[in-house]
Amino acid sequence: MSDTPKHARFRTLLILGAPGSGKGTQGKVLGSIPRFHHLACGDVFRSLDTRTPLGQKFVEYSSRGELVPDDVTVALWHANVKHRVEAYLFKPEIDFLVLDGIPRNVEQARILEKHIEVLRVFHLSCPDRTELARRLRKRALKDNRFDDANESVIQQRFATYEAETKPILDYYSGDRIVNIDASQPPAKVLYDILGGVMTLDAWKELEKMKI
Repeated sequence: MSDTPKHARFRTLLILGAPGSGKGTQGKVLGSIPRFHHLACGDVFRSLDTRTPLGQKFVEYSSRGELVPDDVTVALWHANVKHRVEAYLFKPEIDFLVLDGIPRNVEQARILEKHIEVLRVFHLSCPDRTELARRLRKRALKDNRFDDANESVIQQRFATYEAETKPILDYYSGDRIVNIDASQPPAKVLYDILGGVMTLDAWKELEKMKI
């Protein structure tokens, strides 16, 4: 187990953006770089052990077609992160935790406060919803998820983001927010994210350690 105190909050970078903005892509690329550990909300649910009490709770809601409550979602997330720490996959004393897809709303952000210290929120901004819709259709067809290419489904996803997820920017308002033009090539978006990370005191301290 790591030497990080159990009560310490994980140093965290959030990637936030509308559907199609590329947050999953950027999260995966960052996660391939040493000292960054990426965890997407989808990974939590995909790796869920339905034999556990928490897993049973998830099945209970999902089998009824209901949304999983925020407190259960965060509990599932925390169990997953704890496993990663115990398996030495995520070393919180030297790694930054990179999250995308969670928190999904302000209530989840509030519940997560006791677990994470959000150092930066990278907002992948793209006001051109036509471009984002094009990306979503392209991805859906590539993955053979034809229902996801439906225009009404895409517009509903945008509406859900605006109503539930985007208000997180107000919750984390201040100099923690870094707005990045998501319409740029992915390499340039990554460059801007890394630039935002390297101004952090926590990053400078890590550099001095020469790990």
